[in-house]
Amino acid sequence: MIRDSWRIVRLGLKSLMLHKLRSTLTTAGILFGVASVIAMLAVGEGAKRDALERFQDMGVTNLIARSKKPAETQSSSSQSTWSALAYGLLYRDADLIAASLPGSEIARIREIKRPMMRGEYFHTSIVVATEPSFLEITNMAVREGRWLTDTDDRRLQNVCVLGETLARLLFPLENPMDQTVLVGGGDRFRVVGILKEQGRTAGAGSTPYDECMFVPMMTSRRRFGEEVTTRAGGSFSRERVELNEVKVKMPESNEVESGARILRDLIGTKLNDDVIVTVPLELLQQEEESKRMFNIVLAVIASISLLVGGIGIMNVMLATVTERTREIGIRRALGAKKKHIIQQFLVEAGVLSALGGIVGVIIGIILPTVITNVFEQRTDVMPQHVALAFGISAAVGVSFGIYPAWRAANMDPVEALRHE
Repeated sequence: MIRDSWRIVRLGLKSLMLHKLRSTLTTAGILFGVASVIAMLAVGEGAKRDALERFQDMGVTNLIARSKKPAETQSSSSQSTWSALAYGLLYRDADLIAASLPGSEIARIREIKRPMMRGEYFHTSIVVATEPSFLEITNMAVREGRWLTDTDDRRLQNVCVLGETLARLLFPLENPMDQTVLVGGGDRFRVVGILKEQGRTAGAGSTPYDECMFVPMMTSRRRFGEEVTTRAGGSFSRERVELNEVKVKMPESNEVESGARILRDLIGTKLNDDVIVTVPLELLQQEEESKRMFNIVLAVIASISLLVGGIGIMNVMLATVTERTREIGIRRALGAKKKHIIQQFLVEAGVLSALGGIVGVIIGIILPTVITNVFEQRTDVMPQHVALAFGISAAVGVSFGIYPAWRAANMDPVEALRHE
């Protein structure tokens, strides 16, 4: 049985080698189809994982209430230039959130943009005033030193923790630990810790946490106050914001939905005005659904190439049947059964698709690496995608070879022998 199968395969290969160029062009359709399926799914998978990691970094059990500057109106623009625009979350709002969500952890956050200097090194970034609970809620970790404590907050200590990138910018040649940083031209903060590199964009507004300085909340209130004055082009504006953000960590993921509903109810009329609520779990679910649809679309588009390749195989096999009509008649006259003819042509179609599939898999695995290096787009080649692409290519080859094989098997042997 095995010997007969191997003989059929050898006969099929020999037949295909008689027309090398035609066989090569036929396999090209399958080749590019398989490669495109693997590459497109790798791009889609990479984009999906990037998005999922971004939302998971925000914390799938977290709720975020963030102050939003209201759009400028005629009444606000006509106010005195000396009056401060007040908006956003208040400390009492944070206390109300904590009381309404028992069992949850709360972190109050205040963000202030300030110039920072250490010797000749200078950088303008965000000072994040927060509380000890912030570290656990944001899933971050300290690389060296320690995090902020309740004692630092209670004693109004001028201590800070630096993000990894900010530490390198201000201390490129020395260890920042126990060194001082001049903030805003007048306040000196002692470095007590350095965060591990986060490698993510989530942070204070649009600034990654890796570039931020973290200080105790009460120290920030004493040193920087709650009003921010911005000067630009000979004009200036004043804003009063007590808290930029309140992060809430729910005990369990199944409590996120109810917690979000309570939080939105608490915000009430502010929801569409100067406070917005973000639920990373909802965003994660939406992103998963959109990426799932994106992958389906990519797979369908790439599968069209395989369909075209299958049509090419059918076309070539039909031409082969016509060319080998006399050969088929002789084999039938010598005792070959219909199943032997069908097996012969199905093997040839399968060999064509298998060769194209193997080369396509190799190219499909290499291509995502090229895309990553050239376009800096993350790609992830999944084993199941490779198996799927190759399996479809083999199925396409055999499926499109069935009709030519059936046509060859059902030829009249007498008419076939008369064929010139």
